[in-house]
Amino acid sequence: MDNLETLEFELADGIATVTFNRPDAANAMNLQMTKDLLEVGIECDENPDVRAVLLRSKGRMFCAGGDLASFAKAGDALPRGLKEMTVYLHAAITRLTRGSAPVVAAVQGPAAGAGFSVACAADLVVASEQAVFTMAYTRAGLTPDGSSTYFLPRLLGRHRALELILTNRTLSATEAQEWGIVNEVVPADELDARAGKLARQLAAGPTWAFGAAKELVMRSFSEDLESQMEFESQAIADAARTEDAAEGIAAFFEKRRANFRGR
Repeated sequence: MDNLETLEFELADGIATVTFNRPDAANAMNLQMTKDLLEVGIECDENPDVRAVLLRSKGRMFCAGGDLASFAKAGDALPRGLKEMTVYLHAAITRLTRGSAPVVAAVQGPAAGAGFSVACAADLVVASEQAVFTMAYTRAGLTPDGSSTYFLPRLLGRHRALELILTNRTLSATEAQEWGIVNEVVPADELDARAGKLARQLAAGPTWAFGAAKELVMRSFSEDLESQMEFESQAIADAARTEDAAEGIAAFFEKRRANFRGR
């Protein structure tokens, strides 16, 4: 993907590595970055060779959120500009979240605003001990975007979500893990290796089943018990039609590791 200006994209061994590449601007999101993220999201959703996605950043910060410098320059045009930016950002998050490939976020430093939102939208989050998390939106007189008001209440409950949004409390990596935002905290020099290992593990898995499981979990917050179980019934029957299911069952009886191909 040679047309990207603010991100790097590499696909190897089933893993799409997406790197935020505005380190001199704290990887803050401007209009171009949201456009690039949507391009990447569509590629990850459409390319059957993508079986896991690894989100990472260059520089000290994971992502500082919105690019307030560009916001200030926009002047009276800022509301229109924010509507355009969120169209791209939200579509990108939808593509990544609804896609079959599991998304791993490797958070090496501060994740603020939209950076925090993107981390919340990932399926699994590995954080460096140097990472911190803060919503930051209301500090600038703005409101959250990037899916955070969807995922945070589901991760934390209403009161803790509002605590982060209204007070801009900063969570250390360890606190974020205790609160259920982060899956694992590792030393800074081990982050890339650990996140890469997790991405490789997922890329070797049954991709269709992963995607269906992700969708079932997303549905569970808006369905009643009986409806959710019906969706489970349909999903497991559909999964049984895949090549991966046949391979997984055969591998179980043959007492060997399954060789899933994502089909």
